[in-house]
Amino acid sequence: MAEGSFALALLGMAETMRISFPTVIESVIGRGATREVCNGRLDAWSRRLLDEARITLRVSGREAVPRDEYFVVMSNHQSLYDIPVLFQSVPPTLRMVAKSDLFRVPVWGAAMLAAEFISLDRDDKERSREGLRVARERIRSGINVWIAPEGTRSPSGKLGRFKGGGFKLAFDTGTRILPVTIDGTRNVLAAKGRHVRRGKHVEVTIHAPIDPQAYGDRREELSLAVRTSIESSLPPEHRG
Repeated sequence: MAEGSFALALLGMAETMRISFPTVIESVIGRGATREVCNGRLDAWSRRLLDEARITLRVSGREAVPRDEYFVVMSNHQSLYDIPVLFQSVPPTLRMVAKSDLFRVPVWGAAMLAAEFISLDRDDKERSREGLRVARERIRSGINVWIAPEGTRSPSGKLGRFKGGGFKLAFDTGTRILPVTIDGTRNVLAAKGRHVRRGKHVEVTIHAPIDPQAYGDRREELSLAVRTSIESSLPPEHRG
């Protein structure tokens, strides 16, 4: 398949729907898929997407992550391929905080809800608070919750301004933040692109956890510490 393939992007959509249908059906008939089943489906889905795109993935720092602790995972956001890359990089169980619009997509949105993904509506304060409440419950139940502090994909790859929702979640729950740097996914699929390029290399660096409680009410300092950690493994041209 040629480099810059739109067909490969369609295949990724098909793979997403393929794992979504059984999850939705099980939910409708009252036999909701267990967390372990959803973990298995997400692992197989993300691995297949990386294999189809012939991505070589190198992950550093995973061995130092405590397996019996759950985190607010924060990373930079370059591409839609950040999602399958993170599912292959961060120890399970991982779920993402996503824009509420995604949950309105037929089948896929319902599957995300059934699989314990978290909807966040940043334009509605009440719904935003509800999303953070759900995220708190997910963490307490044994899930790593991923949120992109930039709020959206970076068109240039340069690290954007951080929003505060993820830091509030970490403060309110006393949960340590796990900073993660992703480098190379924008070469697979650009932020606003439709063509997937095969054969690219992606580097993921998992950094030491950061405890929000150590910063008291100094949230700007906490945000800067997380940002500095993520930036440290980005090339100079993509640092803020």
